Amino acid sequence: MDSAGSIKTQYIGGETVSVLLPLPLSGAYDYRVPEGAILKAGDFVTVPLGGRRLAGVVWGPGSGEVAEARLKTAGAVLPAPPLPEVSRRFVDWVADYTLSPPGAVLKMAASVPKALAPEKPVLGYVRNPAPTTTLKLTVARQRVLDAADGPPRILAELARDAGVGAGVVKALAEAGALTAVPMPAKAFVPPDWKRAGPSLSSDQQRAADDLAAKTRAGFSVTLLDGVPGSGKTEVYFQAVAAALESGRQALVLLPEIALGAQWLNRFRARFGAEPALWHSGVSDAARRATWRAVAEGAARVVCGARSALFLPFPDLGLVVVDEEHDSSYKQEDGVIYNARDMAVVRARLGNIPVVLASATPSLETVANVAAGRYGAAHLPDRHGGARLPEVVRVDMRREKLPAGRWISEPLAQALAATFANGEQAMLFLNRRGYAPLTLCRGCGHRFRCPDCSAWLVEHKGRAGESPRALNDAPLSGRASARLRCHHCGLAVPLPERCPACQAEGKFAACGPGVERLEEETRAAFPKARIALATSDVLAGAQAAHALIRRVEAGEVDVLIGTQILAKGHHFPKLTLVGAVDADLGLAGGDLRAAERTYQLLYQVAGRAGRGERPGKVVLQTYMPEHPVMAALADLARDRFIAAETEARREAAMPPFGRLVALIVSGKKEAEVERAARALARVAPGGEGLRVLGPAPAPLAVLRGRHRRRFLLKAPRAVAVQNIVRDWLARVRLPRGVRVQVDVDPYGFL
Repeated sequence: MDSAGSIKTQYIGGETVSVLLPLPLSGAYDYRVPEGAILKAGDFVTVPLGGRRLAGVVWGPGSGEVAEARLKTAGAVLPAPPLPEVSRRFVDWVADYTLSPPGAVLKMAASVPKALAPEKPVLGYVRNPAPTTTLKLTVARQRVLDAADGPPRILAELARDAGVGAGVVKALAEAGALTAVPMPAKAFVPPDWKRAGPSLSSDQQRAADDLAAKTRAGFSVTLLDGVPGSGKTEVYFQAVAAALESGRQALVLLPEIALGAQWLNRFRARFGAEPALWHSGVSDAARRATWRAVAEGAARVVCGARSALFLPFPDLGLVVVDEEHDSSYKQEDGVIYNARDMAVVRARLGNIPVVLASATPSLETVANVAAGRYGAAHLPDRHGGARLPEVVRVDMRREKLPAGRWISEPLAQALAATFANGEQAMLFLNRRGYAPLTLCRGCGHRFRCPDCSAWLVEHKGRAGESPRALNDAPLSGRASARLRCHHCGLAVPLPERCPACQAEGKFAACGPGVERLEEETRAAFPKARIALATSDVLAGAQAAHALIRRVEAGEVDVLIGTQILAKGHHFPKLTLVGAVDADLGLAGGDLRAAERTYQLLYQVAGRAGRGERPGKVVLQTYMPEHPVMAALADLARDRFIAAETEARREAAMPPFGRLVALIVSGKKEAEVERAARALARVAPGGEGLRVLGPAPAPLAVLRGRHRRRFLLKAPRAVAVQNIVRDWLARVRLPRGVRVQVDVDPYGFL
């Protein structure tokens, strides 16, 4: 403390500071400030730890619990912008809420260690107009010299364009035929907020004005609620423009940024520049440049996946969470958090607005709007006069399809009519691969993952092919099939003989995946141009963008895929959507099964009829009377939300109650079982508290670790973190057993 009683933020030589390291440690460590140095809170410094030197962040004054003789001295301040005070508070808040080590959360904020050091100069090569070399000019060398005319390019790029090895370029540079020059650092062109956007409807303009005004009014949370195709993106772009006008930064979170080609096109058209991108598909060099640009304030707008929330923004003025209902905002490994909820926290700590955009808002968000904690802006109509699609339920109990067929006659007729009209169709099945289960007809043997409690999924071996190759040719035969585990990544060839009975040619594929659906569609419509869209075949943003361009150009008649088809795509010629197994998400008894199924099918259905032509949606269901199917058919979203909300309220389940999942895991099942029983003996009790378990997890073995689950249920007002901390402190776990805590769980596997 200083004389005024506030926490010191500057420390001189000889004083003690706490340094938080980006490691899953219990807290910050004390270090001595070097003589003659000044350290400030937020500075990145090197410190000794064991036999290593690591980079950490000055977190505050030392605890005073380390004897003077044992104190080690911190190193120099690294040449990087300090971690902003709001980022440090955010790290502490997330760690406390998720019961995670603060250092593990810091690792997400300081995720690019190379960005803490000065960037090494990158050299480019140009042709020397007056070379003195006597090097013999070969055909390959001449190609390099020809390619080197123009602006400087790095060695790898020059070699690739000339069709030579890197050694040829190096030899020419050493001989003086090429001149090496420093390459300019990546420039982040500021978006032009003054550019005029598209004309907005009266509803859109009211919502845009409301959001823009809130960028100047401190903390607020607003649900931007609009039907698919209502122009939510253009509306919140007005808020982005207002934040930029105020000289502040903006962050837009997307659930699948690698698939956001159309969103990026809209951004470029609106602002005349690219946003900075942050997702797993970005190269290491680009991540380094982006992290520095964000920290230095040069990156004015960032578009990213959930981890972008932890970037070190020095002057963040707005956060937008697009498709706020999407389950991919929930991180399930490491630090377990929901980026939608943490975005609200980050906005509150920074006293800035956050916009939650969705056509199917989560029940948590709906409840917060109803309680007056969040505001709301509504867009009830599609932009440009487009109408919502007609939704038809097909009762599959009456269809009596032959074995191996999955497309009903009504859907087949709708596909034929669509193709005849020169329009496009989409077939949705949220199941990757060819078949979810493969068994032997001779003995009944089922192929199971040796490291997970999951069946191996048969694939036709097409991952990694180019998008055009995989979408222009039929699937390969079963000889090239592979069996894959979608949980641990195991992939093995489909054997020729059954490993149990040695029978040959007895394997049966049970049930459809999207690859099997593609096979059936090709057989029924041999002239149709078919494209497959799953995470297996669209390996990265480039492949996804290429496929989207083909659909936009009319080179695809029918798009077949999984849930990535629901991510906000706009295809004006797409008029038919067929959900092949609409009931799929309702199985399993998940708390959010009905909500998630409705959201997913509503979003998929929203791809139909977004242009001038009317759309149609065909739902193949064995439960046409189910409330989800009835609400979809009647376009009665609010009725479904009201019924689901009331059911949750009566059961005191989220958002009207609290849940915490504890997953006990280890390599040895007996140790896991003993640890789970020990935790059960000291489980918390009290008014409104209920502990379920321990019980084997639905995935009882995952990546070779045996798993038991507890579920703590508590009233909404209870601080569950304190209860769980006290609970875990009562049990000493074996070395090989760990407990993963999931506050507000979304998945229950």
